[in-house]
Amino acid sequence: MLRRVAVAGASMEPALRDGDWLLVAPLRRTPRVGEVVLARDPRERERLVLKRVAAVDDRGCTLLGDRAEASTDSRAFGPVPLADILARAVFRYAPLARFGPLSSGERRTLRIRD
Repeated sequence: MLRRVAVAGASMEPALRDGDWLLVAPLRRTPRVGEVVLARDPRERERLVLKRVAAVDDRGCTLLGDRAEASTDSRAFGPVPLADILARAVFRYAPLARFGPLSSGERRTLRIRD
């Protein structure tokens, strides 16, 4: 079942902007590097985060924001267990000017900034 989520903050710019509304699909497989996923925040489990998968290994997923200086991600909290990766972002439905499936760049391009 698809779920609606709102993007809050600047950590995923330019691909996702504060105020974007997305549809996310349940993840029924191991996440792929470059995908944007919805995950439980390991520090505050009731909080959800949207981040890009940077790596997957036996410890879980390394999740990074596209805009490092505005992101709290695996650099701060470490890998996220696979069981805490809930869904992947598939479609933006608002704002209407940005309506549509996430482009290949938004889904797959990983820009790591030091």
